[in-house]
Amino acid sequence: MIPVSVVTGFLGSGKTTLISRVLRDPVYARTAVVVNEFGEIGLDHDLIANSNDSVLTLSTGCLCCTVQTDLARTLMALFDRRDTYDRVIVETSGLADPSPMLQVMMTDRDVLATHQIPAVVTLVDTVHGDLALAQHAEARNQVALADVLLISKTDLAEPADRLLQMLDDLNPAAPRRRTTEADPSIFFGSSSPQALSRRLMATERRRSHGQIETFTITRDKPLPALALTLLLQAIAEHCGPRLLRLKGLVAIQEMPGQPAVIHGVRHVVSPPDFLHRWPSADETTRIAFITRNVPRHFVSRLLDAIEEEVRDAMAA
Repeated sequence: MIPVSVVTGFLGSGKTTLISRVLRDPVYARTAVVVNEFGEIGLDHDLIANSNDSVLTLSTGCLCCTVQTDLARTLMALFDRRDTYDRVIVETSGLADPSPMLQVMMTDRDVLATHQIPAVVTLVDTVHGDLALAQHAEARNQVALADVLLISKTDLAEPADRLLQMLDDLNPAAPRRRTTEADPSIFFGSSSPQALSRRLMATERRRSHGQIETFTITRDKPLPALALTLLLQAIAEHCGPRLLRLKGLVAIQEMPGQPAVIHGVRHVVSPPDFLHRWPSADETTRIAFITRNVPRHFVSRLLDAIEEEVRDAMAA
């Protein structure tokens, strides 16, 4: 039986970063990863360390919206290559309610015969976690379904009493750890089907994501570093609470072959990190946005205007 871990958590909680850390541990190198991304162009599979043939992307939308059999087919397709891996991690989109996916894994005959009942690991960040729980049913369900709760971004802030009380109300039985203290073994702990069934029965049901939109800005030509800096500053200032998530790989004119990795949630846009090389053959700039009422054309035109101004200044 193949051990399975479902890693979930709202937008920007640090799922991809944590999974990358797990995969760098030699003990967990033989791990297949299924990444589900909410958007037009997938990025997470490029950002996960050791990305290879055992990293698969479901890009049909978040797992709570896609045809549920897609995940079952993916797991069984992986199972045909089971000599190449020992365990599976499924990373959900930050907008995903994990309930439909877990129901598939508990009811599909072929999956049940070949895979263990999944352990659910949910990340909650200390900076925006209480707001996400207050505003989004998906975030509440992610917490309610957890076998283990991991508190992230404790280097930026200690968990507020309000956040801890929310976690107590939603899932008092789940043990909590900081991501910095989490041993990779917790991803593949045993999960009780009876307990998971009870948690599934108690989750909220939603049919759509309301006014949440996703879009991706792409550029074939590398951006000047100053243009990227000004863009991130402008987005944080003008979009603020409407920016649910920003994530991207950006080709920088002054650093050929070393893409910038950018992240942002609401008003907080982190300084770029730089990779030593592109993680795949695709070296185009791709910035994915998940927003509430931020038009695609606003960001695209903003980048065009900033880039033109910076290039004119450089040529002067």
